[in-house]
Amino acid sequence: MKKLKKNASSPKVYKRLFSYMKPYRGRLILAILFVLLSTVTYSLAPFFMGNATDALAGLFTGEKTGETFLKFLAMMGAAYALHSLFSYVGTWLIVSVTENTVFDLRKSVDAKLSKLPLNYYDTNSYGDILSRITNDVDTVSSSFQQSIYQVLNALFTIVIVIFMMLSISPLLTLVGLVAVPFALYIASKIAKKSKKMFDKQQKKTGELNGFVEEYYGGHNVVTVFGKEKEVIENFEVTNEELHDASTTGQFLAGTLTPIMQNMTNLGYALVCFVGAILAIMGGLSIGMIQSFTQYLRQFSQPLTQVMQITNIIQSTGSAAARIFEFLDEEEEVADTATPEFPEELRGEVQFDHIKFGYLPHRTLIHDLDITIGAGEKTAIVGPTGAGKTTLINLIMRFYDVKGGAIRIDGVDIRDMERSRLREIFGMVLQDTWLYNGTIMENIRYGKLDATDEEVIEAAKKARADAFIRTLPGGYNFVLQEGASNIAQGQRQLITIARAMLSNPPIFILDEATSSVDTRTEVLIQQAMSEMMKGKTSFVIAHRLSTIKDSENILYMQDGDILEVGNHETLMAKDGLYAKLYNSQFADNNG
Repeated sequence: MKKLKKNASSPKVYKRLFSYMKPYRGRLILAILFVLLSTVTYSLAPFFMGNATDALAGLFTGEKTGETFLKFLAMMGAAYALHSLFSYVGTWLIVSVTENTVFDLRKSVDAKLSKLPLNYYDTNSYGDILSRITNDVDTVSSSFQQSIYQVLNALFTIVIVIFMMLSISPLLTLVGLVAVPFALYIASKIAKKSKKMFDKQQKKTGELNGFVEEYYGGHNVVTVFGKEKEVIENFEVTNEELHDASTTGQFLAGTLTPIMQNMTNLGYALVCFVGAILAIMGGLSIGMIQSFTQYLRQFSQPLTQVMQITNIIQSTGSAAARIFEFLDEEEEVADTATPEFPEELRGEVQFDHIKFGYLPHRTLIHDLDITIGAGEKTAIVGPTGAGKTTLINLIMRFYDVKGGAIRIDGVDIRDMERSRLREIFGMVLQDTWLYNGTIMENIRYGKLDATDEEVIEAAKKARADAFIRTLPGGYNFVLQEGASNIAQGQRQLITIARAMLSNPPIFILDEATSSVDTRTEVLIQQAMSEMMKGKTSFVIAHRLSTIKDSENILYMQDGDILEVGNHETLMAKDGLYAKLYNSQFADNNG
C-alpha cells in the first residue's frame, strides 16, 4: 500500500477514516435520515410561531380566530416534540456507527502490532508508538461522534433555513447574509493556520510520551549520574513546544466563534432595519419578520457550531494521519502460502552461507556456514558487537537473512509459518519480561494449559520454588508492572522456570544467569544441563566458565565465526578463545 502522507488537511485521510464505516453504511444512512427529519421539524417551528403571532394580532382586528392561533401553537409544539424524538434516534444511531468504527480501527492497530518487524521497534520510540495507538486513537474516538452529528446537523440546517428564508423574503435573505462571505473568508484563513498547530500538537505529544517513557525506565541511571537537571531541561523544552502549539491552535480556533457572532449581529441589525421598512410598507407581516429573525439565528448557529468544531475536526485529522502512517509501515514478509514443517523434529540447525546486515550498506554477517547437530549444546562467545544476538534473532526469524538460508531439520525457516517456527524454541533473555499478574500466571505463560503441579515442578527445577514460598501468598504473589517488587535475580529465576515449563526442542539462552549469584548460578546450570539433555541449545555467555561442557563453542568476531570446537580443543589451539578465557581466569592459570 502506498504510504499516506501525514497531512491532516488531505482529503485522503478523512476518506480513509470514513472507509472504516463501510460495514455500517445502512445504519449510517438511517442515522442521516433521522438527523434530516430532526432538522426539518426544528426548522418548521419558527414558521408556525410566526403564523401564531399573526393569528394573535388578528384576534384584535377580528381577522383571525382563537382556533387558528391554537392550531399554529399546537403545530409548533408538535414540531419541537418530533425534533426531540428524531434527534434522539439519530444520535443513538451515530453513536452506534462511530463506536463500531473506532472498535474496528483499534483492531486494525492491534493486528498491525504483531505484523511489524523487530526493526520497527528498534528504530522508533516506544513512547511515540504508544501515543499513536492510545492517544491518537482516543482523539479520533472522542471527537468522531460529536463531529459527525454536528456537521450533518449544520449542513441540513443551513440548506433548509436558507430555503425557508427565501420563501419569506428574498430581499431580507440577501441583507441578512451579506456579511457571511467575509466571515467565512476570515475563518478559512484562521483555520489554515490553526491546522498546522494541531499537527504539531499531535507530533509533540508523541515525542513527550517517548521522552517520559525513556527516562522513567532509566531514572536510576539518571539519578546515579546526576543528570536530573539536564533531563528536566530537555523535558521542559519539548513540553514548552507542546504548550505553544496547543495554546496557539486553541486560541486561533477560539477566535472563530466571536467572528461569526459579530457578523451575525451585523446581519440582525440590517434585517431589523429593512424588515421595519417592509412592515411599514405592508410588504411583510410582523409574524413573518419574527420568523425570519428566528431563521437568521438558526442559520448563524450551525455556522458558529462548525467554527467551534473546526479544532476538533483538525485534531481528528492529525490523529488519524498518525494512525494511518503507523498502519502503512512496512510489515514482515508474509508467510508462504504453502508452508512446510519438518516431518521429524530432531533439532538440527544448519547455517548455509548466510549473509546479513541491519543496513543495506553495512554487512554484519558475511558468510556463516556451519551445521549444529541435533541435541548438541552450542555456546556463542566473542566481543561486544560480534553478532551473537544477531545470530539468535535470525534463528527466530525476527529478521530475514539477506543471503543463504537457515534450515531446521532440512526445512528452510522461511518456508515455515512464523508461529510454528517459534513454538520450536524456548528462550531466556538477559532482560527479563514479566507482566502484572501472579507468579503462577507468569510461569504458566510458557505452557498455558499446564497444571499447578507442573508449574511448581518447573519452579523447583529452576531453583525458584524456595524464594517463591517466602513471598506473601507464595505462587499467588502478584508482580507489579515490570516485576519491580522482587529482585532482579528472582525475576531471572521465574523466566527460567517459564522456559523449563515450555519444554521446547531447542533452547536459546542469552546470558540467562547473568543476574543471579554464583551459588544459585551453579544450581541453575545443573538443572539446565539435566533439562537440555538430548535437546539442541544455543547459549550466549560472557562467563566462559558456564559453557565449558558445550559440544560446540563458536567464537564470533565482526559477524564471522573465526574458531569452532569444544573447550579442550580451543584451549589447546591457543587462539582467540583461549586468550579470552585466560583473560577471565588469569589468576587460576598463573
